[in-house]
Amino acid sequence: METPDGRWGTGWSAGAPGPGESPRTQKRAALEKCKHYAAQLTPQSSWTMDDSASAASSMEVTDRLASLEQRVQMQEDEIQLLKSALADVVRRLNASEEQQAMLTRKGPTKARPMMAALPLRPTVNNGTVLPKKGSGTLPSPSGSRRDAPAPATKSTVKRTSSSEHVGPQGRKESAGDARGNRTRAGSTGSNSSGKKASESKLKEPVFNAGMRRVTHCKEEGYVKMYLKGRPITMYMPKDLVDTYSLEAKAELPPKKLKLDWVYGYRGRDCRSNLYLLPTGETVYFIASVVVLYNVDEQLQRHYTGHTDDIKCLAVHPDKITIATGQVAGTSSDGKQLAPHVRIWDSVSLNTLHVLGTGFFDRALVCLAFAKSNGGSSLCVVDDSNDHVLSVWDWQREERLAEVKCSNESVFAADFHPTDANIIVTCGKSHLYFWTLERGTLVKKQGLFEKQEKPKFVLCVTFSENGDAITGDSSGNILVWGKGTNRISHAIQGAHEGSIFALCMLRNGTLVSGGKDRRLVSWDGNYQQIQAIEVPELYGPVRTVAEGRGESVLIGTTRNYVLQGSLDGEFIPITQTHTDELWGLAIHPLKHHFLTCGHDKHVCLWDSVSHQPIWTKTMEDAVQSSGFHPSGAVVAIGTQTGRWLVLDTETKDLVTVHTDGNEQLSVMRFSPDGNFLAIGSHDNYIYIYAVAENGKKYSRVGKCSGHSSFITHLDWSVDSQYLVSNSGDYEILYWIPSVCKQVVSVETTRDIPWATYTCTLGFHVFGLWPDGSDGTDINAVCRSHEGRLLVTGDDFGKVHLFAFPCSQFRAPSHIYGGHSSHVTNVTFLFDDSHLVSTGGKDMSIMQWRVV
Repeated sequence: METPDGRWGTGWSAGAPGPGESPRTQKRAALEKCKHYAAQLTPQSSWTMDDSASAASSMEVTDRLASLEQRVQMQEDEIQLLKSALADVVRRLNASEEQQAMLTRKGPTKARPMMAALPLRPTVNNGTVLPKKGSGTLPSPSGSRRDAPAPATKSTVKRTSSSEHVGPQGRKESAGDARGNRTRAGSTGSNSSGKKASESKLKEPVFNAGMRRVTHCKEEGYVKMYLKGRPITMYMPKDLVDTYSLEAKAELPPKKLKLDWVYGYRGRDCRSNLYLLPTGETVYFIASVVVLYNVDEQLQRHYTGHTDDIKCLAVHPDKITIATGQVAGTSSDGKQLAPHVRIWDSVSLNTLHVLGTGFFDRALVCLAFAKSNGGSSLCVVDDSNDHVLSVWDWQREERLAEVKCSNESVFAADFHPTDANIIVTCGKSHLYFWTLERGTLVKKQGLFEKQEKPKFVLCVTFSENGDAITGDSSGNILVWGKGTNRISHAIQGAHEGSIFALCMLRNGTLVSGGKDRRLVSWDGNYQQIQAIEVPELYGPVRTVAEGRGESVLIGTTRNYVLQGSLDGEFIPITQTHTDELWGLAIHPLKHHFLTCGHDKHVCLWDSVSHQPIWTKTMEDAVQSSGFHPSGAVVAIGTQTGRWLVLDTETKDLVTVHTDGNEQLSVMRFSPDGNFLAIGSHDNYIYIYAVAENGKKYSRVGKCSGHSSFITHLDWSVDSQYLVSNSGDYEILYWIPSVCKQVVSVETTRDIPWATYTCTLGFHVFGLWPDGSDGTDINAVCRSHEGRLLVTGDDFGKVHLFAFPCSQFRAPSHIYGGHSSHVTNVTFLFDDSHLVSTGGKDMSIMQWRVV
């Protein structure tokens, strides 16, 4: 098969050439047949561009957009069909060559040395090797997997066509590109067979599951799995060759997981999502989990009814009932998950009502309960093009009214405190006062008159006498007289820059917070009482809520929740990262774990106190990490090829090195602590000798042989061998002390491995779901006692399997909570807990093993 640089790789299993034909000629002809076959399966009409959209100059812009969307969808469908056709032809050619080789060997031939077949290249699409999904790569041809909302049910509002459907900020965007997908001399895969083909191959048990096909060769003792048409051969230990059966049913794991703690808060892009309940619990959300955190007792409870990103939250006047709204998404089996509102009881955590399934578009951005009619009404604003405002009788699950609110962003919506028929909404370039009259919402626009109209009206609250109070991007606080749409009072320059939050305390004090990190309190006459500044570390103030007594709660744009008073210092009660999170490492001797991400922050956590021990900022975005077996130092890999070693106790820098200029995906110390293996996106594994308990490093060399980026590494128990996976589904084995590849199956099949983090291998192949494209599983970890296997996938799920997981369609316990791809999972050193990290949702979740 032709590689991207124009050369021809040896990615086909050996077969005898026809008369007068070389194997290369045969393969060129086979590829042409493959292209011809794919073309026959392709509907020609789908490549025909309809240029009427560009030709008709009088066509409306929205019609042109719709036409372009249709073209893109047709082309994406076409690409998907081509991929399927090519994969099918590759499988047929492979089976044909195996049969030809078998028939050839039946006749009298000269004895020849056993040769290991080189692995197939990944599926080729238009001459380009398809890399693992990553930043800088085109979206999947199948379209955004989580971005299309469910079709809306009948509504009285005719919505503008939505050309963008927002899911949870895209899935994986940082797996990197597959630069350097080049064939290197001596590169052999684990799917190589050093033995002659057996006649019994035609009778192998075969299981098909979407894009995945699994076969078992009992004579040679291997299982072959196909991912996207690519064969992956996995040899089983010798003692299983005679007894293993692919048809045997696997058991569920003997343990389960229970969500124990959620680290983090979503403040970077959500507003009004922090409240104190009468129970003493602070309620907020991150990912698809609502956290109820009792700070005094250091206990958390979790509402886990949502299936995707939560974007807004409202507390009923009874302080018990809570409403939360989520975005649209797609489940792991491809089903559409519609955006909706869930109303639930904060005491029992039971769901009471689900509103708007099939009505809302994209996501929910604002929620508010009425305050004057017993809280029987709920107003909701969705994230459609028209940002539809709807009012609901939530107990009857009936929609009372709906109206197009604005074609610009809406940031806040709230009921008037004494009139349940008045709603105020604000956002980009608008402030609207709505009146509900006989099932219709009537709009009055706020008149700024002599006041300069701000670009954004960002927040709204109400005074005791019913005046509306707004904060805007110009730093002004404006008071709007009760029942009017005119300004009655203005506080010019209340803040330097945008005012993100306004909170009216019980004693009549108004508190404002903004981009300048200042928290300012105002009396009933709007005279400033005092002002304090939040430290720069915590970031600008996103939301303010009243706490116990005179205390206040603050949520910041850097995802901190702070607790304190208006005249004292603030202490963080929860925090997390502020950009995509990938690195996770477990301390080998303590209940500590370390996380690092693209926000350049490295944080060591205590899993018992649930607090950070220390945090350090790096110069580069961080991708991976790994502890030395002694726990004295931890290695940190960045996205630029630089890697550092930090002292675990003091967080001081021990050493810094650079290998290549691409991201370092894996940092793994050997069990004896004498070596460090570093897996890079430049396709190499760099090996360093380690001395003085992790304080001195000297480069041994680099392991060369992979034809794609390194994804996972594991050491053998005796530290003599290394196994690696790559982005094109290779499994290679190494002697790291000399950087040599091991191609002997008899040598590698019985090696005991200290860890199982590789996603490909005989002991773990059962974890792959039906229809997987080979990139759905991001992380794997076996428990230290060897009975459990956990995975993190692209659909926000954590799966718990029994280990070994070497049966087709192995059953698992499935746990939700993350709303983005789960980037890493690992057990604590004593297997008491499991830690998982979310990518775009930036959350860290700690699970108790029960």
